[in-house]
Amino acid sequence: MNPSTQPNSPASAELAQHYENFPVASWLCPAHLRAPIAAIYGFARTADDIADEGDAPAAQRLADLAEFAADLAACYAPTPRSSPRWPHVFAPLQVAIAQHHLPQPLLADLLSAFTQDVHKTAAAQGYSDEAELLDYCRRSANPVGRLLLHLYGICDETALERSDAICTALQLINFWQDISVDIPRGRYYLPLADCAAHGLPHTDLSALNEHPATPVLIASLAGSARATMQNGSKLVHQVPGRAGWELRLVVQGGLRILDKIEAIRWRSDRQRVRITGWDVPVMVWRALWM
Repeated sequence: MNPSTQPNSPASAELAQHYENFPVASWLCPAHLRAPIAAIYGFARTADDIADEGDAPAAQRLADLAEFAADLAACYAPTPRSSPRWPHVFAPLQVAIAQHHLPQPLLADLLSAFTQDVHKTAAAQGYSDEAELLDYCRRSANPVGRLLLHLYGICDETALERSDAICTALQLINFWQDISVDIPRGRYYLPLADCAAHGLPHTDLSALNEHPATPVLIASLAGSARATMQNGSKLVHQVPGRAGWELRLVVQGGLRILDKIEAIRWRSDRQRVRITGWDVPVMVWRALWM
């Protein structure tokens, strides 16, 4: 088992504090929803860690993800497992499922995406084109937004589409932020068709660093992610109360990362940008005017 997912590890105690694209159970969330939100993120974070943290071989990761999926299926069975392998994940998730009727397909989609990631990394494969990458985002990111809207009782199609746009944009922004760290780890998200169109490799970071077309490609991908985020941003007016304000900051956080990639002249293949305390006032000011 990946050490970071052991029930008593320091990482497991922080499950409600980190998931790449979303803040979790913050003070802006209504108190009655903090527990189910933390349960959802604990599930997603642990599965993601199984897929890509530590040094376990691909076969072990896939076996662990299969058992994780079995624990998920048991939560929806008439008689749940008495002792799931990850009780710190599935005990609170089972409560959230019982109380809020979380849709099983959304949780299963996350596991499908993480399993695909393991296969891709093991085979040193990338994503053939934008459509294939967006399908991955549909399963790796969009379910989280839909689960949150489910908790808030928001289910109209426009809201779901806007949520998908925000979540997809956040996932893409994370990819373009992390090029310099993903490629050395054997994780390739630059679409092969786009790389080929610019005469670029997709697996050789040093070659990317030296190629004059690299910033052109990153600028194009970042511009697409920004447009996708802006297409979904009106959702902030459909989410009630403090959660709507939290969502504003989520959107602005993603856009601020894109600003910082632009500020380094689209060279996120050489440097990973991140949000700092100096960015917060900018994000808050922009959130006020959304």
